Amino acid sequence: MLGNFTYCNPTKLYFGDDVRKNLNDELTHYGPKVLLTYGGGSIKRNGIYEEVIASLREAGKEVVELSGVMPNPTTTKLVEGAKLASEHDVDLILAVGGGSTIDYAKAVSVAAWCGEDPWEKFYIRQEEPDPDQRIIPVGCVLTMVGTGSEMNGGSVITNHEAKLKIGKVFGERVMPRFSLLNPRYTFSVPRRQMVAGFFDIMSHILEQYFSGEDDNTSDYLAEGLMRSLIHSSRLAVVNPEDYEARSNIMWTATWALNTLIGMGKRQDWMVHMIGQAIGAYTDATHGMTPSGVSMAYYRHILPCGLKKFARFATAVWDIPAAGKTDEELANEGLEALLAWMKEIGVATEIRSLGVTEAMLEGIADATLLLDGGYKRMTRDEVLAILRESM
Repeated sequence: MLGNFTYCNPTKLYFGDDVRKNLNDELTHYGPKVLLTYGGGSIKRNGIYEEVIASLREAGKEVVELSGVMPNPTTTKLVEGAKLASEHDVDLILAVGGGSTIDYAKAVSVAAWCGEDPWEKFYIRQEEPDPDQRIIPVGCVLTMVGTGSEMNGGSVITNHEAKLKIGKVFGERVMPRFSLLNPRYTFSVPRRQMVAGFFDIMSHILEQYFSGEDDNTSDYLAEGLMRSLIHSSRLAVVNPEDYEARSNIMWTATWALNTLIGMGKRQDWMVHMIGQAIGAYTDATHGMTPSGVSMAYYRHILPCGLKKFARFATAVWDIPAAGKTDEELANEGLEALLAWMKEIGVATEIRSLGVTEAMLEGIADATLLLDGGYKRMTRDEVLAILRESM
């Protein structure tokens, strides 16, 4: 491993089908007012809402509810949540849902007492909260896997007016204080959202894996996570209530993006940058946007990272190397990835996500260009990748 790094993850995880008692214990550490935030109401249909409310009542909490968090949380919704949190002077934000709800809770936690436009400060200027700024603690009850938001500082917000969808990775002060992971809570997620989450996990791993040329322990961890995900996802698409498969996927999702496998590495993230720009224009399901552009992107950078792509084929997909060039192996690895994507049922192009030819120039303009991968993209290269992904 090369370079120097510091690793710290302050989030406490509770895992398993008996985590409600852990929520009761955690609630004793916070003041009386709790902002309960969730999405469109599915937690009321599957019974999770009643379990959480029961715990809050048993703990004697005063509950302020904020529902309707959309799959791609907006600046308008952020303003609403920040105002509610500050007006009620809440002591804890409890996010019940998937990555969007948890991302949103983190954004509200820093926006409530910010004192200036949180979109400009945190997302455009990419600043951290001021050292003396009050940040509301966040706790999570995870109901959909994919983003890893339950154990990281990431928060993605969409500004429809500006046609921008931008992520900010906050530091330790904003990361969830605790997260409850019950695999059974994920059983009722609709199939499309379930498989989108599966690819989001894969994309998180790939974007940290396809970089660097040194012998890095993080890459070996990433390969193990990918193998586990591939195996368990195949079981889960056949039987979404396979507890073992769903528990393994839930655990893989957390470790895919809690910063561990990125230690000591450069990181790419251009697939997510292109996917987020698509999301700003279409509000397409996250997970499907990176899946829609991944094949075109990875074919584009394959010559620059040939050795790693060849390793991906043998270490992740068990493709025999004998008698093959690195280029042949690398291409077989990408074909195996594509076959798995089709098998689980995620998008492999972007037209089905609502992208039109007329949007491509704007999406290319809205894509943030990052260093860290095998090559730095230009705006024209992004546009070419978008066209190939149609």
